[in-house]
Parts: sequence; structure tokens; C-alpha cells
Amino acid sequence: MKTIQTLLGGLSVAEFLRDYWQKKPLLIRKALPSFEGLLDPQQLIDLACGEDVQARLVTQHGGKFGLQHSPFEPEDFGHFGKKKWTVLVQGVNHHLPEGTELLKLFSFIPHARLDDLMVSYAPAGGGVGPHFDSYDVFLLQGAGHRRWQISTQKDQTLIEGAPLRILKDFSVEQEWVLEAGDMLYLPPHCAHNGIAEDDCMTYSIGFRTPSYQELAEQFLVYLQDRIEVNGMYADPDLKAQKHPSEIGSAMLGQVEQAIKQVRWDKEDIANFLGCYLSEPKPHIFFDSPQRPLSEAKFRQAVQKQGVELDLKSQMLCHAGWIFINGEEFEAGKDDYPLLRELADHRELPAATDISDECAELLYQWYQDGYLTPR
Repeated sequence: MKTIQTLLGGLSVAEFLRDYWQKKPLLIRKALPSFEGLLDPQQLIDLACGEDVQARLVTQHGGKFGLQHSPFEPEDFGHFGKKKWTVLVQGVNHHLPEGTELLKLFSFIPHARLDDLMVSYAPAGGGVGPHFDSYDVFLLQGAGHRRWQISTQKDQTLIEGAPLRILKDFSVEQEWVLEAGDMLYLPPHCAHNGIAEDDCMTYSIGFRTPSYQELAEQFLVYLQDRIEVNGMYADPDLKAQKHPSEIGSAMLGQVEQAIKQVRWDKEDIANFLGCYLSEPKPHIFFDSPQRPLSEAKFRQAVQKQGVELDLKSQMLCHAGWIFINGEEFEAGKDDYPLLRELADHRELPAATDISDECAELLYQWYQDGYLTPR
């Protein structure tokens, strides 16, 4: 609790959620007093060159921005001349255990809202220009110093033709220079501009805010494999029409009644959210163990060592249902609290009492690469 209060500048979680979350920015000096970062610039660049990593390289020259997407080669970062530049790497928590541990500090926000940990590096003058995001973000400063300028302006007009979503007119209302361990919380649509004062790295903890349009579209996709509409269109009493190109009222009425058979309830919506919000991003894949343990040896390992989720796994739960990486499983009454603990903490300790049914499920996830003995 003391760590959380330090993280939130002396505020309790309840006070932060009441007064700041999705409402207004908050600057927190020494949120993590001993934090110097998890990577050095070269390690981040090496990560950006990985095949299964999402990364962007932003350059700025003569007031114009350039944008390149991964995959990168090391030589892409070799010569920039007078250009200002920034490299941004998404999903660092999928590749770095320390990244996952950092995210655990923010578990006062539901896991269903978590996006990922993005890490950026820029030499002096680097940045991505003034912009706004549609999600909540905590900007934690690692090595170096970054100047943050923010604005609550309503004008969100963007520069036409720019490769990035850069604001056309940015009116600075407040600004601060953050050093290692300082953190800035920004709610959605708060305009901001980060400029590196020297070689600096910033750790962005982002929380997704999907649009209702996105959720509605994906819910219909989810339903298509879970609905059953009986019967088949038939018109034995068909009458000749004056205009054969016109859709007749009889056809319209019959199809309307068929579509009205489609029903859903809160459980369907909950299960959809569990699957959708735990679905891995398209570039994420899981590797099965090369030399998998037998089920018996796996159970022994879990008893002796415990079990932990793979860094890329996302696990959620609701009312007896478990969702992991886009899949849904109904848990037994006695197994649900244990699996919920795994979802909450991403690990289970050694000597955990596990039922046969739960052990079989954990072993299935182990074979899929979703988790492993610790």
C-alpha cells in the first residue's frame, strides 16, 4: 500500500480514481524514487530489431516528420545526421519479465483495461510531436530528462498528410521536465508533447478504451458461431409482382421474423468481453515447449515450483468463466478461485492444492505455451 501511495503521489487509490482517473492530468514527482529504467538504449534498439516486435522509428527534419515501422535492421539506427529521432517499442512486457513486474504496480486498474508497456528512446530534441491519445496513459521517466507540455484544448485538428497524428495548433498550458522516477498521468484526449532534453527513455503504461462501434462489430462476429436460427426461407404462396426487382413485403416480413430469433444476454456479453479483451494482437504467437513434460511430471513440477503465465498471456475471469488468450473455459466451483488467483497475480505458488480437472486444464495451457512451471 505504501508503494501504491508513493506511486500516486501520496493519494490513495480511491482518491486517485475519484479525482483524476479519466478526468485530469496528474504530475507525480518521485513516483518510483529508485527507478532508473529496465533497458539501456542499445537493448531497446536490439529489441526493436526482433521479428515478433512492434516498433516505430520517428524522424524529424526541417519541421517535417517521417515514420518507419518494424521490422528494423541495426543499421537503420546508425546514421541520422542532423535529424531528431525517436524509437518506440510496443509490448515490452511481452519480452521482459521486469516489464511485467512493473505493470503489476498498476493492478489497481482492472486487467481488462490494460494494453501494454511501451518504451521509447530519444536523443536530445527527439519526440513525436504534439498529439493526443484516445486512451489513459502513465508516462514514467527512466534515464535522462523529458520535457512534457500539455493542453486540455478542445481543438484537435490534425496536420493533413502527416504520417503521424500531429496537432495542427497546439497551445501549451502547462509544462514540466521529468527526471528518473517521475511520472505523469494523462486521461484520454489530453493533448501532449514530449521533447527529450538529453538521451532519455520513457516507459508508457497504456490502458485501452475501445469504441462502442468496435465492440459492437466484434460482438456480432463473436455471435455468428454461437447462434442458431431454425428454418429456411420458403414462399409456397408466392404471388406475381408488378416489379420483379422489388423486394416484396412478404419476403421482408419472413426474414424479419427469422432474424428476431437472434438473442443474447449478459452472460453472452461477459463471455464476449473476456474473449475479445484477452485476444492476443495479430503479431503475437505462442510457442509450445520443445520437450514437453508428461502430464504427471508437469503436475509434480507445479507442486514443487508453482506455475506462471507466459509473458504474452492475458488472462481474465468472470462469474465462473476463465478467459485466456481469446479462449473461454468454464471452471468448476472449487477451481474458479484458484484460477482467478492465477489471473490476478499471473502466478501460483508451489504446493498449491489443485484438482484433477484443474491440473488437466493447466496442462493443456502448458502445451499451448500459455504458461510454464516457475
